Amino acid sequence: MGRARYPATVRRVSEPGLVGIIRIYQLATDGMGSPFYAALLERMADDVAAGGPIGRFLSDHLESTYEDAVPLRFLGGVHRLVLAGSAPDLAARFPSVGGDGDAAAAWPALVAAVHAHDDAVRDALTRPPQTNEVGRSAALVGGFLVVARDTGLPLRLLEVGSSAGLNLRFDRYWYESNGAGYGDVASPVRFTDLWEEGRPPFDVSAEIAARRGCDRNPIDASSEDGRLTLLSYVWPGQTQRFTMLRAALEVARDAPVAIDRADIPAWLERRLDEPAPGCTTVIFHSITWQYLTDYERATAEAALATSGARATREAPLAWLRLEPSADLTHAELRLTTWPVGEERLLAHCHYHLGPVRWVA
Repeated sequence: MGRARYPATVRRVSEPGLVGIIRIYQLATDGMGSPFYAALLERMADDVAAGGPIGRFLSDHLESTYEDAVPLRFLGGVHRLVLAGSAPDLAARFPSVGGDGDAAAAWPALVAAVHAHDDAVRDALTRPPQTNEVGRSAALVGGFLVVARDTGLPLRLLEVGSSAGLNLRFDRYWYESNGAGYGDVASPVRFTDLWEEGRPPFDVSAEIAARRGCDRNPIDASSEDGRLTLLSYVWPGQTQRFTMLRAALEVARDAPVAIDRADIPAWLERRLDEPAPGCTTVIFHSITWQYLTDYERATAEAALATSGARATREAPLAWLRLEPSADLTHAELRLTTWPVGEERLLAHCHYHLGPVRWVA
């Protein structure tokens, strides 16, 4: 695999193997608005260390890496049972479905639910977490509007690492700051007064000529199975994220988007080879590049550079990305446009939903 990006919490954990990884996620969830998950993960780490029932259940994953995200896969599978109504005793404790948030009382119910639905939880362990964070549209929208303003052309949107493509539907949401707004004013997905030190050019009209995405494991946001999967990866206690995701899933029902099952470099090369006269092709992604191998990143960036060399003012190319900063403390929105090849820093923001410091 490629370069690993570890959170700062890694430096605070010394236990080896899966136990240490669980402790890292315990610190992360506690610091990011889910004390309920943090308390469950503390019990999970103790159980694995002691060879308890969850430790035995996860015995094949004891040497997993941080990037494997086994604790999040496991909790995602458990949470899915709760959301589906398959574990009522556990649901009574999960804040995401109105439970009391008592992690101590939840733990025996969790162990019982895993025992009763072991196949479902084992299946979840085979799947990487896919949050498809719609809150990132609050940052991405500024990039799309800058491209539309600068090129004056309709946008052909191509998202890599799309998951369910919720951010491909960015123009179906409403954005507002200091009396200026953009998007669908009647949308249930609403971003209000999130921008600091300025705001995106909300007065620009962006015409979307086409939109398409790719993912190794795409999720159908219009299906009940897809909805449960996406919701299961949001941490209980993060109420605003739940509300935003549920609203975005409502929008997705009426706004279908094609998401191809494909690896990023090959898909990107194919799409970039397709002519798009009279449109600006916008390649974009959010918190995706770090999960590619060095080879995949190099291949994808070479395809972008080759396509950029062919770009013209009548058919420009833009590369918009929302990815971690070098020190991993926040995310950065960056934009490169061809035929000039200019790179710009547009904004600093949170990894999920949060304030956007607009610096463009």
